[in-house]
Amino acid sequence: MHFRRIVISGGAGFVGASLALALKTAFPGISVLAFDNLKRRGSELNLARLRQHGVGFLHGDVRCPEDVAQWPAFDLVVDCAAEPSVQAGIHGDSLPVVANNLGGTIQCLEAARRHQAAILLLSSSRVYPIERLNALAFREDATRFVWTGSDQVPGFSARGIAEDFPLAGRRSLYGATKLASELLVQEYAWIYQIPALIDRCGVLAGPWQMGKVDQGVVALWAARHVFGRELTYFGYGGSGKQVRDLLHIEDFCDLVCRQLERPAAWDGRVYNVGGGQDVSASLRELTELCRTLTGVQVPVRGRAEESPADIRIYLTDARRVATDFGWQPQRSVGDILTDTLAWIARCQSELREYLA
Repeated sequence: MHFRRIVISGGAGFVGASLALALKTAFPGISVLAFDNLKRRGSELNLARLRQHGVGFLHGDVRCPEDVAQWPAFDLVVDCAAEPSVQAGIHGDSLPVVANNLGGTIQCLEAARRHQAAILLLSSSRVYPIERLNALAFREDATRFVWTGSDQVPGFSARGIAEDFPLAGRRSLYGATKLASELLVQEYAWIYQIPALIDRCGVLAGPWQMGKVDQGVVALWAARHVFGRELTYFGYGGSGKQVRDLLHIEDFCDLVCRQLERPAAWDGRVYNVGGGQDVSASLRELTELCRTLTGVQVPVRGRAEESPADIRIYLTDARRVATDFGWQPQRSVGDILTDTLAWIARCQSELREYLA
C-alpha cells in the first residue's frame, strides 16, 4: 500500500476506531495513530481495543494547533473528528459544531500541507439541501415513505442521490460545515498538490456505536430494546415512516481499504457512500426488526412536531464509488442490527451507563 504512516483524527470514536483496527488488520506493516480528545462518552472504551491491536493513541484536540503539532511524521490523515449530530447548533450555540467540524478539518489540512501528506475527509450526505430533498415527489406506503422517481432533477433517481444533486439551499449547520470542509480540502489539493479524497457518508452503523437520540439511530434502537426503554417517532405525524439507507461500519472499512490501494484516484474527488435502496429502513421497519430479533416489545410514542433539519427520505446512489473501486455493501439491515445486538449483549454490563 502507498500509505504507511496514518493518523486518524477522532480515532477513538466509532468510525475512527473501527477504521484504525480495520487498517491495521488489512495492512499489518503500517503505523496507525488514533488522535482523540475523548470528549464523547464511550470513546474511552475503545482505547483497550486499539492498544491490543497495535494502534497508537495520542490524547489531544484537533481544534488546537499545538496538539496537532505533536503528531509524528505521517503520509495520510483520515479526518473523522466531528460533532456528529445534525441537530447541533439549531437550538443553541453554533460555535462548537463550527469549531469541531470546520476548524478541525482546517488543522488537519495544515498538518497535511506541512508533511506533504494525503487527506481522506469523512463528509456527510447532509451536505444536500433539506428543502430540495423534501420537495421530491413521494408516496406513503404501509411502513415507509417512498420516492416515486418522477422528478427531473440532476443527480436524482429512484436509486437515490448522486454526487451531482444540486447543492444550493440550506442544509443545517452540521451540513454546512461539512460542505465547507469539502471545499477547503479540494482547494488544498489543488494549491498544494495534496492527494485528497472525500467520502460523503450516509448512516454508518454497527457495533461500538454509542447511539443517542440525535445520532446513531441503529445502536439507539437496538439498545432501547435490550434495556427495555421507550422509543419515540419524531416528525412526519409521528408515523415512523421516514427512511434512511444504512451502511455497516465493516462495509465502509472495506471501501476505505480499497481506496487506499488506489492513490491515483486521490485528486479531490467526491464519492457518495451508503447502502442505497437495498440496505435501507424506516424507523417503523427498524422497530419491527428489533422486536423480531430480540423478542422484546418496547413502548413507542409518536410526536408530530418536526425539527428544521428533518428529512423525509434519504437514499444513496453509490454507483460512482462502486464502479471506481469495485465495491458493494455486503451486509444487510438485518446483519447490521444482529451484529449491534450481539455486541450490546456481550458487553451489556459495561454499556448500561452509556446506552440505557
